[in-house]
Amino acid sequence: MDAAAGLVGLLLGFAVGPIADRIATNAPIRRPLLAGVKRSSRLPLVTAGTALLGGASGLVFGFTAEALIAAFFCSVLVVVTRTDFEHRLIPNRIVVPGALLLLAARTLDDPSVVWLLGALGAGVVLFLIVLAYPKGMGMGDVKLAAFLGAGLGAPVIVALFIGFLAAFFPAAVLLVRHGRAARKQAIALGPFLALGGVVALFAGASILDWYLDVGV
Repeated sequence: MDAAAGLVGLLLGFAVGPIADRIATNAPIRRPLLAGVKRSSRLPLVTAGTALLGGASGLVFGFTAEALIAAFFCSVLVVVTRTDFEHRLIPNRIVVPGALLLLAARTLDDPSVVWLLGALGAGVVLFLIVLAYPKGMGMGDVKLAAFLGAGLGAPVIVALFIGFLAAFFPAAVLLVRHGRAARKQAIALGPFLALGGVVALFAGASILDWYLDVGV
């Protein structure tokens, strides 16, 4: 791990935080993403998220293109988490260009078809779930899954597993408190998928290796 790269990532994260918060503020209302807005009460949380994750990207990946890609990946997930918590919305104009940029950057940095397969595979899995249970999630979640696949490759399996597992607990609480009526109460899935994405970014390959070793 590279402490200097971690410090640089932390500082860059602090710089990116206000931009990410402005994008999250404007995304649901169709303003230009970088249009001026009043100071958001969520700014400290968003900035803390981008800073800590930027620092972690530097620590883990050092002074590499992979670190920049990881920091970008995490910053988009911070934006998505805020918009989905506040508006139950995962904006197309955030995740779709983000997925394309990630796919291009990953392929240039490490030429492989795995990034494309990860995006397509994760997107198809979520799309099939939407077809089977349309009230449970929306197309925004499908596109977010494709974004995760483009950034993670094979470890997107870990991201989806952790995301759904984490979402199970609040869903179970709603079911216990409200019974059958809980079926009409949706929870924001995006933040849980984002959590899974962050875990998979930093530890997904190790988790997959451990699982395969246990299976053997």
